[in-house]
Amino acid sequence: MKKYLYLVASACLCCGAILQSCGESKLSGDSIFSTEAQKRNAFDQWLYKNYTMPYNIDFQYRLKTEETDKAYNFVPADSAKTAKLAIITKFMWFDPYAETIGLDFVKENVPRIIVAVGIPGYTRYRTEVVGSAEGGYKVTLSKVNALTDDLLKDYHSMTAFYFHTMHHEFMHILNQKKPYDESYDNISRADYVSGNWTSVPEKRAYALGFVSPYSMENPAEDIAELYSIYVTSTPDEWNNILKAAGNKGASTINRKLKMVRDYMKNSWNADIDLLRNAVLRRGGKISTLDLNSLN
Repeated sequence: MKKYLYLVASACLCCGAILQSCGESKLSGDSIFSTEAQKRNAFDQWLYKNYTMPYNIDFQYRLKTEETDKAYNFVPADSAKTAKLAIITKFMWFDPYAETIGLDFVKENVPRIIVAVGIPGYTRYRTEVVGSAEGGYKVTLSKVNALTDDLLKDYHSMTAFYFHTMHHEFMHILNQKKPYDESYDNISRADYVSGNWTSVPEKRAYALGFVSPYSMENPAEDIAELYSIYVTSTPDEWNNILKAAGNKGASTINRKLKMVRDYMKNSWNADIDLLRNAVLRRGGKISTLDLNSLN
């Protein structure tokens, strides 16, 4: 008790000294913030022109501890590879939405921060975390250092690495702003398995009415997976999923798809079939993009 009282007394003396000091000091009138123009390299200037100015997005590629999940050990993203990914991200993510829904939709709903990191995070289930969304304002894209020139030209590989993740995380953002119909949660309520999805074979997931094992974690992941896989898959690829699911599984998947289609139409005035057509058309053009010059 005496020690406690001593600490309080000491604090009071310090506060008195601080107040006295503050009362005697004179303000200089100078700003505490730097007024010097920010120095930007060519890539920074391109990001400012293509992300910051039109969309108010801070695209970060210099690793900042406060902007990454401390549960994982990340390394910085290679700046040259990040520049190529930034070009493709705009072409394959923002532009299809602007084309089919409208530029205002993109400006109002895209994340305010995009963080590129070099390697994925790894969970205790030994699965990769290649993307994440936080509070509707930030999306992290990882595994940037694994990019190769051949990979950049391959739509299907880039979908597995990035495009699927972009649409998946974007659906989370949209759901946070305008919740989907809660009755969606009841369609497969008995079959969600939380973290045990890692042990579910793909064919088993299909048969139960899910488009991937990860869909079985919870309803939020289910709807984001279904949406992202649908808008990035060709009609043949989607039909192969339905075929593998069998009659019962396909019926469940189609029931969920209708709810996703209705949600996007009623909440966002978005036609997911037009969006998919735009994504696939652009996907066929990524091999022709000039990724080596920042114009």
